[in-house]
Amino acid sequence: MQLPKYSIGIGDRFAHQGSAQLAALILARRQDISIAPVWNKSYREHSIVGSQPADARAEADHSVQAWGWSEPYFVDADHINLKTVDGFLDFCDFFTLDVADCIGQAADEEALNQFLARHRPLIGSLTIPGIDEPVEITEPMMTAAGRKFLAAVGEAGRIYRHIAQAKKTDPFVVEISMDETDQPQTPVELLMILAAASDEAIPVQTVAPRFSGRFNKGVDYVGEVAQFRREFEQDLAVIAWAVREFGLPANLKLSVHSGSDKFSLYRPIHEALGKFDAGIHLKTAGTTWLEELIGLASAGGDGLEIAKEIYAEALSRYEELCEPYASVIDINRVELPSAESLQAWNGKTFARALRHDSSCPDYNPHLRQLLHVGYKIAAEMGSRFTDALEKHATVITAGVTENLYQRHIRPLLLEE
Repeated sequence: MQLPKYSIGIGDRFAHQGSAQLAALILARRQDISIAPVWNKSYREHSIVGSQPADARAEADHSVQAWGWSEPYFVDADHINLKTVDGFLDFCDFFTLDVADCIGQAADEEALNQFLARHRPLIGSLTIPGIDEPVEITEPMMTAAGRKFLAAVGEAGRIYRHIAQAKKTDPFVVEISMDETDQPQTPVELLMILAAASDEAIPVQTVAPRFSGRFNKGVDYVGEVAQFRREFEQDLAVIAWAVREFGLPANLKLSVHSGSDKFSLYRPIHEALGKFDAGIHLKTAGTTWLEELIGLASAGGDGLEIAKEIYAEALSRYEELCEPYASVIDINRVELPSAESLQAWNGKTFARALRHDSSCPDYNPHLRQLLHVGYKIAAEMGSRFTDALEKHATVITAGVTENLYQRHIRPLLLEE
């Protein structure tokens, strides 16, 4: 199974927006850009919402059938490990192997020695097209990278083989995720990760490294855009070189786990992809859930009341909701409106505060981040929330499609 050059991970917490999301990709297809949709949902998200992997598969299949979509599409078991993967096996054909927790674990000394022996020819000065300066690799650098990443890649190998054994002849896509860690990987470290993945015979088609800066949930990138550009281009160059040298899949590409809405990075990514003629996999995470809230607020009436209730409850359960996401949110609680003051808002005010538009004076990134991680409150409403999604579907689906196409796909892949 081959992942196309461009693919986009479109989270859909409540499995109601598949058709609206696919409509955005159809608009891109009319502009001669083919993007594979990947409906991604993690074990944690399923657990919080009370859904099952079968639900994500059903929504994806229903959406493509409704639109007559004949191009590739996928359902991603997002951020899985050996403890959580089994429930996804029958319903997913894309597996994001999350091994970031294994980074830095002690590598088996014999395995490390074998790794060093296999790849000692890399020691020296490497000329990698796309990187201006030669990449210097010393034995201490290789040893340090092996000690830091070999256990993680070994764990990825174990997860991959477990999936392959269970899936038998059913094809699937593999991503290795290394992004949820403290430090970005250097070009040499990424090269060593890919060398180890080749040793493990993992047919990895996307790899998600850690970049500099903060990728907070639901808001724009925080960091030096120029530094991100350098790292992104270096990673593209390393991947192209590693594909040739290590025999990795020819369509191997970078995966950017954006946490949603890293608008300031889309232009550098767009230009780098053109420079290297490279593909990309972008995960947009919870953007769709926030568009549902914006749509409910904009609809007024019971929709607005539900949106206000969700915010008030999220505010009262701040620590509970934010703790699992502490490393990827940055909320100043002083900037959060009180539940009482928000009660006076009309639908337009609520929508302006929540919609990610930095040019709007009412936009509140702190409120947006809180509601991004507050989907548990909506899940606890059960059918009251999902019935509201269906009642106000016209407003909500239009917003979902417009947001995904105009604010993500166009700047990332279409605009010159």
